[in-house]
Amino acid sequence: MKEFIYCFKNYAQFNGRAGRREYWMFILFNMIVSFLISFINPILGYIYSVAVIIPGLAVSVRRLHDLGKSGWFYLLCLIPIVGWIILIVWFATKGEEGENQYGESAPIIE
Repeated sequence: MKEFIYCFKNYAQFNGRAGRREYWMFILFNMIVSFLISFINPILGYIYSVAVIIPGLAVSVRRLHDLGKSGWFYLLCLIPIVGWIILIVWFATKGEEGENQYGESAPIIE
């Protein structure tokens, strides 16, 4: 839950880095909330999905930064199947230790 709140505090922050836990907890929470809201009212589900596009994109770019990759690599999602597989593998990979060109290591949220 703290990861989700942290992502919304950094709503459109594309600079910096995001660790694996921050990214995957954000994704998990969004999937659960989206499913529940869509089950209750599909229109509200669409509205929620649109509302989390920017924070989802931002956390994805920060996650790529944690790996030392440019955020532009997120455009791999436009390649059917192969692009998504590459991104999922990268998002599950441990980030670089210490500082890289995108800043200090991802903050540990406790």
